[in-house]
Order: sequence, then C-alpha cells, then structure tokens
Amino acid sequence: MSDRIATVILCGGSSSRMGKDKALLEWRGVTALDHLAALSQEVGIRMVLTAGADHGLPAVLDASPGEGPCGGILAAALRLRADGYDRALILAVDAPTVTASDIRPLLEARGPGAAYEGLPLPMVIDLAAVPPSTEAQWPLKRLVHAAALAVLPCSDHARPRLRGANTPEERRRLLADPDAPI
Repeated sequence: MSDRIATVILCGGSSSRMGKDKALLEWRGVTALDHLAALSQEVGIRMVLTAGADHGLPAVLDASPGEGPCGGILAAALRLRADGYDRALILAVDAPTVTASDIRPLLEARGPGAAYEGLPLPMVIDLAAVPPSTEAQWPLKRLVHAAALAVLPCSDHARPRLRGANTPEERRRLLADPDAPI
C-alpha cells in the first residue's frame, strides 16, 4: 500500500449559534479553515479537501446535503480513492483547537485508522475500511465502530481541545485557554 493520505475538513456551513459559516470564523488571526489546512501541512499532509462546502480548496459536496457528516466523508472517500489516496485525516471545521500533537498519534495508528475515546473527530481512516453499507445519516461514532478504528485514550485535559467550540462562549474559553473545560 502506498499510504497516501489527505485531509478532509468537514464544513457544515453556517451556524445559528455562531452567527455565520464556521469555516470563516477567526481562530487566532486566520479563518478556522485556513488554520486547519495549515495544521495539515504541519503534520506533512499536502492534499486538503473540504467536504460539504466549497471554500477555495478542492471540495466535494455531500451526496445528501443536510444528512450529517458521514455524507461528506462518503463523498470525500469516493473522490480520494479515485485520486489514489489510501487514508484520510478527518477534521471538523468547528474544532480548530486540535493541535499537531493531537493528530500525530492518529497518523501513527496501525490498521484501519483511529479516533479518540468518546470523540469520533478527529479521526484517521483507511478509505478501504469505510463499509459499503455506510449511510450519509449515520452518526460518526457508528462509522468509527463499523470501520473498526482503534480507539485511543483521551485525557480529560485534551478533551475540550479535541471536541472544539460549538457556541461563542466555548470559542472564547478555548481561545483564552485551549485546555479549559467547556
């Protein structure tokens, strides 16, 4: 296996709680999307693809818009396999709080990929491990289980950073202290 890996950033569009598209919210001076793309480069991944919205990077749109993040993963997996990629790092645009040190253990996991205990994102998945029965509306945790991803331990200290920010108050807390409980 050539082990070519790409990053897929799940872009869920606008958020009523955040007031605008989460991909365009600022995170430490850049958009969340640009921050995650740069983070991918930092860990050695050159191909960055968005799923669910087109923000100027290579993009795929969900086959079934509004059905959930698995739709974006399915669309991205189809495109990436056709382009010769074997694995994908899956990130959520509302979790720009993830760090390179969070991603490296996922990249080093053997087998079909890995996710953190209790948190389906971020994850690394072998594209061949995406079950053919996967449906767009599946919860991500079901995909993690069905793909038999390794489950890595997650400390209480890292959990808020990995989970990301889903409200303006959570963003403020995580900007002030990325390890703060939310």
